[in-house]
Amino acid sequence: MTRSAALRDHVAAGILDIAAAVLADHGEQASMTDIAEAAGVSRATLYRYFPNREALLRALQETALSDLAARIADARLDSVPVDEALARMTRAVIGVTSKYRALALFAKTPEMSAQADSNMIDPVRALFHRGEAEQTFRTDLSIQTLIELYFGLIEGAVSRVIQGQLGVEQASAAITTVFLTGALRDPARG
Repeated sequence: MTRSAALRDHVAAGILDIAAAVLADHGEQASMTDIAEAAGVSRATLYRYFPNREALLRALQETALSDLAARIADARLDSVPVDEALARMTRAVIGVTSKYRALALFAKTPEMSAQADSNMIDPVRALFHRGEAEQTFRTDLSIQTLIELYFGLIEGAVSRVIQGQLGVEQASAAITTVFLTGALRDPARG
């Protein structure tokens, strides 16, 4: 990569970081002007990197999905016991969701939804199936039910993070504790 391409990528990434924060604070009312001002660039510069709002939002979605995939890969879920892997997965999801929380306000393309499935839902399913195979989870509930309950906790905690009622670490710990306390197999129950 040339030096100018690296600089361009660096500037674009910086603008996207600022855009995520501005959109999180101001929601759909945030304008491209607001984003340019917060990023310390002119509107012309912003439009040179992102020709319109849709391009900016698409790039932000792609960045969020890449960030999620990287955090999950960094968590090395297969290298730790299921309960620790679940805690790591939860921190990754809550961390990305809190950073890019404004994306929930905007429509997602079918391609983005498929990528989100690939980046988050597939690793969760794999983790839960591993837990099932290792007999880590309770057996009176199906794995699909446990997955849906887990995602319900994630959604509830994300709303608390977005509202500023919980921090990322606090939300992650709460989800992990509540879920595992109720989902782990109790030998007396079977």
